[in-house]
Amino acid sequence: MNNAISDKACIAPDVRLGRGVRIAPFVNLYGCEVGSDTRIGAFVEVQADARIGERCKISSHTFICSGVAIEDEVFIGHGVVFINDRHPRATNADGLPQTAEDWTLERTTVRRRAAIGSGAIIMCGVEIGEGAMVGAGALVTRDVPPYAVVAGHPAQLIRRLPQSAETMEPQDK
Repeated sequence: MNNAISDKACIAPDVRLGRGVRIAPFVNLYGCEVGSDTRIGAFVEVQADARIGERCKISSHTFICSGVAIEDEVFIGHGVVFINDRHPRATNADGLPQTAEDWTLERTTVRRRAAIGSGAIIMCGVEIGEGAMVGAGALVTRDVPPYAVVAGHPAQLIRRLPQSAETMEPQDK
């Protein structure tokens, strides 16, 4: 299957796309990797040094910054924001604009078959476990265990899911 890429998408020459990738209009990709059969909605930006696995769905208005690794079969809802800098500043103490050497990139990993609800904010340096679910609007400030459901500000454990990917019915805590 050939890639279906909107003519209004901005894709830098250094982007690596797998087979069957579908990209909506007004997407901005540079220096990243997108796995086979992944779908990317409109108004998404994926920065350099980010990786999206195979068969993922990245919904519109999402921002995936440098240092984010998303494994296979992950769902990302609308307007999800990933953060990679714990102490962001526009300038150094001397007033000059910061460069890449002036801050520390903190990596984030989203494991296989996880789902992140619309409007969630994912702070840097966390891991969202396999099969986990992050509720819409959640603020994730620490690791999410595999097959956990978290929600709120900051995100808290709501319940655990069975470890079978086929049945995502809730279990008791």
